[in-house]
Amino acid sequence: MTERAAQTRATPGSGVYATDVHTTGAHVAVAQPDAPLLWILRPKVLTARARAFAEERGRGARITILTTVGLLFWAFIFGLLYRLLSYFKGVPEIGELLAGKLLGLMLVSFFSLLLLSNVITALSSFFLAKDLDLLVSAPVDWLRVYSAKLMETTLFSSWMVVLMAIPMFTAYGIAYQGGWGFGFFVAFTLLPFLVIPSVLGSATTLLLVNIFPARRTRDILSVIAVMTAGGIVLLFRLVRPEKLARPEGFRSLVDFIAVLRGPTSPLLPSEWFQKAVMGYLAHKPDWLSLYMLWATAAAFVVLGAMLHRALYAAGFSKAQESAERWARAGLLQRVAMKVLAPVGTLKRELVMKEVRVFFRDTTQWSQLILLAVLVVVYVFNIKYLPLRGEGITFFLINVVPFLNLVLAGFVLASIAARFIFPGVSLEGRTLWLLRSSPLEMRDLLWAKFWVGTLPLLMLALGIVGVTDYLLQVSTFMFLVSVFTITFMTFAIAGLAIGFGTLFPQFETENAAQIPTSFGGLLFMMASICVIGGTIVLEARPVYGYLAARAFNQVANPLEMIVGFGAATLLCAAATVIPIRVALRRLEATERG
Repeated sequence: MTERAAQTRATPGSGVYATDVHTTGAHVAVAQPDAPLLWILRPKVLTARARAFAEERGRGARITILTTVGLLFWAFIFGLLYRLLSYFKGVPEIGELLAGKLLGLMLVSFFSLLLLSNVITALSSFFLAKDLDLLVSAPVDWLRVYSAKLMETTLFSSWMVVLMAIPMFTAYGIAYQGGWGFGFFVAFTLLPFLVIPSVLGSATTLLLVNIFPARRTRDILSVIAVMTAGGIVLLFRLVRPEKLARPEGFRSLVDFIAVLRGPTSPLLPSEWFQKAVMGYLAHKPDWLSLYMLWATAAAFVVLGAMLHRALYAAGFSKAQESAERWARAGLLQRVAMKVLAPVGTLKRELVMKEVRVFFRDTTQWSQLILLAVLVVVYVFNIKYLPLRGEGITFFLINVVPFLNLVLAGFVLASIAARFIFPGVSLEGRTLWLLRSSPLEMRDLLWAKFWVGTLPLLMLALGIVGVTDYLLQVSTFMFLVSVFTITFMTFAIAGLAIGFGTLFPQFETENAAQIPTSFGGLLFMMASICVIGGTIVLEARPVYGYLAARAFNQVANPLEMIVGFGAATLLCAAATVIPIRVALRRLEATERG
């Protein structure tokens, strides 16, 4: 009888398995398959290609609109930066320093956004993706898994920054005659700039997942990311970078030039990127900055890989744990139940459902922190408007608050796109259950409308009230502002409900992705049209009244009735018609 023994061995953490079969006088090694990096990425590529070439109704019109809007945005950014850089170029001695400082500020903002985005994206890519159960259990080398997921994280978190950077660097290249090679140089320099925050974000997420369950970590990361973003925005505004455009505010020219020459921080990759780009444009290559970028990126990738090998297995195991949730009726809920008692049990429960769903999702209510910061920045900007001193007339003081309604309307439309527009889409599969029940769709839509509109209206009145107080407007302009912002709020909320129902995204798990859809784009375009139409209709009566006050004349009452009446009808139509169309759409949905 021939003696044989079989032994299976595996290199710890390598994912490479081999079987040694010992026979008399023979040794055979059988290696299990080990997928290369391109094969790991292949399913993502095939999925993206299938979505890109899928035949959908209205796909051509959607691509056309998105392309047009994107090109217009690029043209606006390019035109603004090109004119500014052309002005800087004409300023002797300090023009190049101003251009470099501006580029440094933009790159610092990009780096902060990339870091926050990578922290959130890495959680889904490394721990919550649907392909991980199969990928982790397969005989795949750990380094290839890390490389594939790092590339995926970098791509998903950086594409928007890359798109924003294209017109920015194009303006720099044309303004400073960078030539055709400038684009290749920027691409070569941009790659390590994107990799560094990707590795840092992935490592931060890995450490947090090993401390908290992954689903609880997602909630914690959402709050941290929003608070950090809000803090960055607030700090950036409090620094008041517009002071750089006013050298007279410094004690001497030497102090001003010292601020321009000094780096934002010599240890930030954004500063190395800025020096490398400006050195190329000035025909004085800064090889040290370029070396620091690539060396730091390579070192971070190695350190991130070592951390991944040591902690990923334990972190992935914890990621399979579910989070605990407790449902308790608090004091605010009991008060709300009593306040809503007169509207009936059905409508009360629908309203309470919307409130519970909102505060149950951390990614939803945490956005309120960023919203509060943006409102503070908005009011801060209004406070420092130069509306006092010589040459400031009564007419100008009251026209600025009227034009301020346009900005306030844009803010309200952005908030409605984030919180009201996704309302129907977030029902997901439960919409089938609601349609199968005897519940009237009218009650559901109006519950979503009022739950979103009332807080939005209070915010709108607060913004207008505070800004009008800071601007010290007349009683007439205060009443016009309150009247206009109230009707615009109802119109924006109605448009959000209507377009959100007509263009639902039931399969989207993240509510933050819903406003970026095609329906969200159409909603913003419709909101801008309503805001612009309302302001245009009211412009003539407001101008007539202010001109009459300025020259001691009597305003035309018929002009005011027609103008404000037409604006009211426009806002009323924008409120009711979209909800009626959305109601017919829901009622036409097949019942279970």
